[in-house]
Amino acid sequence: MDAESINRRDFLKAGAVISSFMIVPRHVLGKGFTAPSDKIVFGFIGCGRQAGGLRNRFMALPDVQVVAASDVYPVKLETFVAQANKSYAEKTGKADYNAMQGFADFREILNKKDIDAVVIASPDHWHASMSVMAAKAGKDIYCEKPLSLTVREGRAMVDATRKNKRVFQTGSMQRSAPEFTKAVQLVRSGAIGKIEKVYINVGGPPKVWDLQPETVPAGLDWKMWMGPNTIERPYNNQLAPAMDAKFWPAWRNYEEFGGGGMTDWGAHMFDIAQWGLDMDNSGPVELIYSDPQKGMIFKYANGAEMIHRPMEGKQHCHFVGSEGEVFVARGELKTTPETLKDKTFAEGDSNVYVSTSHYQDFINAIRSRKPPICDVEVGHRTASVCNIGNIAYKLGRSLKWDPAKENFIKDKEADQLLGRPMQKEWKV
Repeated sequence: MDAESINRRDFLKAGAVISSFMIVPRHVLGKGFTAPSDKIVFGFIGCGRQAGGLRNRFMALPDVQVVAASDVYPVKLETFVAQANKSYAEKTGKADYNAMQGFADFREILNKKDIDAVVIASPDHWHASMSVMAAKAGKDIYCEKPLSLTVREGRAMVDATRKNKRVFQTGSMQRSAPEFTKAVQLVRSGAIGKIEKVYINVGGPPKVWDLQPETVPAGLDWKMWMGPNTIERPYNNQLAPAMDAKFWPAWRNYEEFGGGGMTDWGAHMFDIAQWGLDMDNSGPVELIYSDPQKGMIFKYANGAEMIHRPMEGKQHCHFVGSEGEVFVARGELKTTPETLKDKTFAEGDSNVYVSTSHYQDFINAIRSRKPPICDVEVGHRTASVCNIGNIAYKLGRSLKWDPAKENFIKDKEADQLLGRPMQKEWKV
């Protein structure tokens, strides 16, 4: 039996299972196409602004085929699908290319047996429900950061991923950027000595609901947009803006849907701190409260302190060691002494996973069945730092945290905030 008779899905999982169908030969696919037997088939869940960028990055990979998308806002779904079909038409030279499907309900994508992986680019309050259902449906998962709205939802996502033997990449793409990789290599290699403090410049916790009710746009299923939430909020354009809006949706500013700057940019910069401190499977043990405008200290068992310090300027991560410093932001790396930034590392020198493309890294992991650079556990631990920080800000006091048990120490009031009520249909 030749290679074109091998079932693609089982080939990805086991490498050699015979299928009963024949694969379409390469020559009929048009220029620029890889045979279906070589491709990983994707569906997108969520078709907003962030999803458009992710679609373009994944579609640029030769071994990826995006065949489906879903969104509760028809105009966004239709635009997303039309743009994807146009791109494929240009790539294949087939002006009538119209193969991508759109669905109002993401479960239609999960039910499609020919889809290998999903990209979840929905608001944060949907991440856990969608990810757990995707894992149970046998899909590999790329889910945007921050991983979860609560600590308990994050743990449910890890458990579902492991139980169903899925590959899961968190969308913390800074881990695949050269300046952040170099920063972490310097820190982990001991180039600046023992790490004493890490300063994080990101915004603060979410704010109290303050939006006025507006008329729901035609076609938008607002109940489905609200999804797992038991707290009902009225539609406002700031939450789910129209296609021509020039701003990012503001749902991330409200605790019903997101975690403010602490989880938005925090999921990037706290993530680099966790990576540099080699805490991808753990976290801090104490949070020392201060006013949100002044920041808060996260203390680790090894004595290191991570300090949330909101300030003007670029969001950044600033490591201070006993023998030097490393400052890193997007497109910027500064060191003390200055010559440190020119230090080179051979593979394995600093025991740091190196990825040059967050998206190709996910594809490589799907094929190898090995964890990608920002595995679900890594994403969960970073999101947990953000979420417990928000809990301390909400309660207005210091807290002690057990990163192994993932609960607060002798603090029932704080523990109650580790999860949230969810609609029965979407509970994880």
